[in-house]
Amino acid sequence: MQVNYLAVLVAAVVAFAGGGVWYTVLSKQYMAALGKTEADCLGPDGKKKPMPMGPMITTFIAELVMAFMMAGLLGHFGGATLKNGAIVGVLCWIGFVATTTASNYAFQGRKPALAVVDGGHWLLVTVVIGLVLGAFG
Repeated sequence: MQVNYLAVLVAAVVAFAGGGVWYTVLSKQYMAALGKTEADCLGPDGKKKPMPMGPMITTFIAELVMAFMMAGLLGHFGGATLKNGAIVGVLCWIGFVATTTASNYAFQGRKPALAVVDGGHWLLVTVVIGLVLGAFG
């Protein structure tokens, strides 16, 4: 099985951008689920705090790893097609992401709304990665 590294990189970039859109659109719901207000995001000078780069880098690397692993799974699933990509993306989300998110958030006492926002983001990521990999064939 040959991995298309360009497809893996493009899938991670598209997934990362999709996450940016996801959290921008759902920013109010996300902050409410975290129990934060807009004032909590302001520095002492009253200006919005800059986004920390560490979590952004970690997320992009995680999405690169996910794309690489899903490329391997697609090879065993019958090849990279849009249909197979979407199916593998959903199955990875159900089997690994939704289960660990639900488990972790339950032990942490997080609000169910946070699991919905974060879980939805990772569903978007896994499906987008699968679709991009499938589009590359």
